[in-house]
Amino acid sequence: MLQRVLTAVVLLAGFLAAMFWLPQRGVAVLAALLIGVAAAEWARLCRLSAIAATGYALGMVCTLAALLWVAGAGSPDGRWQGGVFATATLFWLVGVPLWMATGVRASARRLIALAGFVVLLPAALALVILPPMRVLGVLALVWIADAAAYFVGRSVGRRKLAPGISPGKTWEGAIGGLLAVLAYAIICGFTVPALKAHLDGGGAWFLFLGAGVLLCGVSVIGDLFESAVKRQASVKDSGTLLPGHGGVLDRIDSAVAVLPVATLISAIVQTT
Repeated sequence: MLQRVLTAVVLLAGFLAAMFWLPQRGVAVLAALLIGVAAAEWARLCRLSAIAATGYALGMVCTLAALLWVAGAGSPDGRWQGGVFATATLFWLVGVPLWMATGVRASARRLIALAGFVVLLPAALALVILPPMRVLGVLALVWIADAAAYFVGRSVGRRKLAPGISPGKTWEGAIGGLLAVLAYAIICGFTVPALKAHLDGGGAWFLFLGAGVLLCGVSVIGDLFESAVKRQASVKDSGTLLPGHGGVLDRIDSAVAVLPVATLISAIVQTT
């Protein structure tokens, strides 16, 4: 447990320093490094050889570089960017639940490899083009949901959420995570000036809290999907890079799902 906590503290400190002190190009390099390592882990979950996994990771990084080159100055409301985030949102809200309902099987490893691009690229793009405070706000939601679900699940969890995919997750934990996210959203709504300016009525609050519920649900879907992919590969962790945590994918499974959905919601709000 101590090793896990120390690793988390070091990772969080380094990530926050990079997000707030590096220029956008520096954040882009950080995103490329993260996506490269995560892609290599994803490739191994697809049972690709070491050489193929390296090629897969390089292909992912090059695709991200191409997307960022097209993005230019990094405006999050460009039409093509909206298409990227809308595709990712459809994938997480419709495609992944249907896929998990029918079973994520090892025989579909080519499809899983293709899905890796939808899993990782939109999140990396969002990480670069969103303002640092907005990224932090979204990631804080993910961390709060995950931590609350863990502690509530361990304390009072009885009914399994998805026993065939992740036996440790419970409905009680999921509800605890949701309540924590709602509390976080309410606090932000009353204290963050940019949010207070938009929350000027009951209808706005309803939509705002509804977005929080949606993002909390997406974080659970992202976590379960990575668990399903690991299960078909017969592994417990995606890698061994992070002491006490496993691989990079094990730490960003919920974030990669939530970031593109949150970015799409943000773009919709800004245009209405």
